[in-house]
Amino acid sequence: MVGLLAKLFIKNHKVYRDVEVRSAYGALCGAVGIFFNLLLSGFKLVAGYVSGSVAIVSDAFNNLSDAASSIIVLLGFKLSRQKPDSEHPYGHGRLEYISGLLVSVLIVFMGFELMKSSIEKVIHPEIPKVDVAVVVILVVSILIKLYMFMYNHRIAGKIGSEAMEATAKDSFSDVIATSAVLLCTGVGAHFDVAIDGWCGIVVSLLIFKAGISSAKDTINPLLGMPPEPEFVQNVEAIILAHPEIIGIHDMVVHNYGPGRVFLSVHAEVRADGDIIELHEVIDATEHELKGKLQCQAVLHMDPVCVNDAKTNELRQAVSDILLSIDENITMHDFRIVPGPTRTNVVFDVVVPYEYKKKDGEIKAEIQRRLSKSNPECMCVIEVDRDFVNKYGGTEKNK
Repeated sequence: MVGLLAKLFIKNHKVYRDVEVRSAYGALCGAVGIFFNLLLSGFKLVAGYVSGSVAIVSDAFNNLSDAASSIIVLLGFKLSRQKPDSEHPYGHGRLEYISGLLVSVLIVFMGFELMKSSIEKVIHPEIPKVDVAVVVILVVSILIKLYMFMYNHRIAGKIGSEAMEATAKDSFSDVIATSAVLLCTGVGAHFDVAIDGWCGIVVSLLIFKAGISSAKDTINPLLGMPPEPEFVQNVEAIILAHPEIIGIHDMVVHNYGPGRVFLSVHAEVRADGDIIELHEVIDATEHELKGKLQCQAVLHMDPVCVNDAKTNELRQAVSDILLSIDENITMHDFRIVPGPTRTNVVFDVVVPYEYKKKDGEIKAEIQRRLSKSNPECMCVIEVDRDFVNKYGGTEKNK
C-alpha cells in the first residue's frame, strides 16, 4: 500500500536521500499511521468496553497515542525542511530528531498510564467477556501493526530517519502488546481466571522498554554520534584518489540533520610540493566531496616531509613503539626539529576513547622507549581522540 502511494504521489520516489523526497515519505507514512491508529483505536475501544477488559481499553489508548505520535513525526519532517536562516544557519534538520524524542516520551507516558490502570485491575480483578468479534478485532490489529512496523522500518532504513525508526519500534511493541492482550484475555476467560490486570502490567513494561529504546536512538544524534562507517570510507576513497594527497587524519563530522552534514579533514601533502598546485587539488577535492556526498567539506593542508632520511628513520622508530604499546594507537603530523644538543620529535598520537592509560602515562612511555635507542631525542606529543570512531589516520603507504 505505502509503496503504491509513494509511486503515485512522490516524485523521484527512489531518490531516498533527497531532502524533498525524505520529507514526502515522512508525510506519507505519518498520514498512513494516523489513519491506521485512529481506526484501530476506535475498534479496540468498542471491544474493550464490550468485554470489560482493561488491557484492551489500554491498548486502544496506546493506539490513540500512536496517532498523536504520527502527527508529531509528520510535523517534524515538515519543520525540518525549513531553509537555514540568520538564527539557525545550520538549518532545522534536527527537528526531525526532536519529533522522534517526543514520540518516545509519549510511548513512555502511555506505558505509565497503562501500568496504573493495570495495577488497579489487579487489586480489583474482573474476568473479561470474550466473543468472536473481540478476537477478530485483536487479530486484525496485530496484522495491521505488523505491516506498519515493516513499512516504517523499511523506509526508515532507506531515508535514514531515526524518527521513523522510533515509530517502527513503537509499532512492533504494539504487536507484542496486543498479542499478549489477546493471549491473556483468552486464557483468563477460558479458565475463569482474572489475569487481565497482570497482562496489562506485562504490556506496560513492554511499552516502557520500547519508549526508552526509541528515546536513546533519537537522543544520540542530538548529542552527537560518530558518522556511519560507509560515509567515512567514501570520504577516504574520494580524497585519497588524488595522488597529491598522501594521507588524511583528524576527520570531524558534524550532523545537523539530513542534508546538513559538515566535514573537516586534515589532508597530508608533500612538503616539497608546489603550494599553488596543491591548493588547487585541495579546493577541487572539497567541491568533489560536496557534489558526491552532499556535505560541506573543509580540508586543511598538512605538509609532510618524506625525503629526509633522519625524519623517516625516527618516524619508523616511533611507529614501531606505538605498535608495541597498542595496535590501535597511531600518529600523524610527524616532524623533527634538530638542535645543537638534542632533537625535538614532534607528533600527535590518536588513542581510542576507551583507552585506560592517561595522556601523561602514554607520553612518558613513548619517551622512555625512544630514549633507549635515541637518547638525544625529546618527544613533544599531543594526544588526540578519534572523532569518527576509527583509530588514527589513513595513508596510502599503510
